[in-house]
Amino acid sequence: MAEAVSKPAPDALTLFLSGDVMLGRGVDQILAHPGNPALFERQVRDARTYVDLAVRANGKIPQPVDWSWPWGDALELLEYAGCDARIINLETSITTSDDYVPDKAVHYRMNPANAEALTAVRPDACILANNHVLDFGRGGLLETLDVLAASGLAAAGAGRSLPEAQSPVIIPIPRTSGRVLIFAFGSPSSGIPYDWAATDDTPGVQVLITLSDAAADELCDRIREAQKPGDLTVVSVHWGSNWGYRVATDQVRFAHRLIDSGVDVVHGHSSHHPRPIEVYRGKLILYGCGDLVDDYEGIRGHDQYRHDLRLLYLPRLDPMSGQLVELRMAPLQARQMRLHRASHQDARWIKTVLDKASRHFGSRIDLESDGLLSLRA
Repeated sequence: MAEAVSKPAPDALTLFLSGDVMLGRGVDQILAHPGNPALFERQVRDARTYVDLAVRANGKIPQPVDWSWPWGDALELLEYAGCDARIINLETSITTSDDYVPDKAVHYRMNPANAEALTAVRPDACILANNHVLDFGRGGLLETLDVLAASGLAAAGAGRSLPEAQSPVIIPIPRTSGRVLIFAFGSPSSGIPYDWAATDDTPGVQVLITLSDAAADELCDRIREAQKPGDLTVVSVHWGSNWGYRVATDQVRFAHRLIDSGVDVVHGHSSHHPRPIEVYRGKLILYGCGDLVDDYEGIRGHDQYRHDLRLLYLPRLDPMSGQLVELRMAPLQARQMRLHRASHQDARWIKTVLDKASRHFGSRIDLESDGLLSLRA
């Protein structure tokens, strides 16, 4: 696979941006230290049911799997991409808490003893501003923060207080003498309960109740306070529904407002499949990155979206201006709760669908000879 991804030019900054990473529930059960499998869903009461569904769909899973198993071929792709910073949306509470939220349909938790399955991908920032990080209460969030800290991983978008949730992850980039700042927030449109919002003395998520110009301006004021000359800024946002390619008008307006105010990348997630891509004033906007790791194999419904197909987003930025130099995306397929390189036929399918969805934003998607997708804006 060494020839699969060309190494970036030394003067470009390469990021890895992922959609939702759900290492809980069924994925947790195939790892070395499966946690309590009890679920509180209407139809499924045992997390091992999701393992059984995956086995029926795609064959036996050798249990327990090693830490790298859920990432599969993604790990080698990331090595050859030469990423300067890796940012994932961690949509799982890492906890042994049983204090589940009773009015939610789905709850994700991962045994803290399985944290090495997360560190295997070496994330520089774990985004926690999403609608599952408090599935097992504020105690579950606090344990998640403790586990991440003990593993040497940084979190953005949730914290022990609102100031902590608002604080960026700062990633030094030694070869450019610069930094990448990661800010994160969630929108109620993604299903984040209003009472999950952090306050000055209550743990929780940074929630923006409305995607107004005033909210964007307030966020950008905080960004400017944290910035130093030479910094690049990514705003990671959990917003929108699970399915469909339409992007809400307020999301487009908000993303444009952030770019107009100096943000370099808008990293959107929440949808279970990729959503349109836009280059606005030379800056990258990903309206929805889709899922990356989950336990959805064998679950029927919404088949037209091919949610077994996933993308690794690998943008290259000008380190001085933050302008997008290139965006390449690696198509993957989830089988046996592991990521595999997608077939040429599947890569062409996701290219065609994403190209059609992105045309409204002036973007076109190509399939390259190495099997990766590229953006043509």
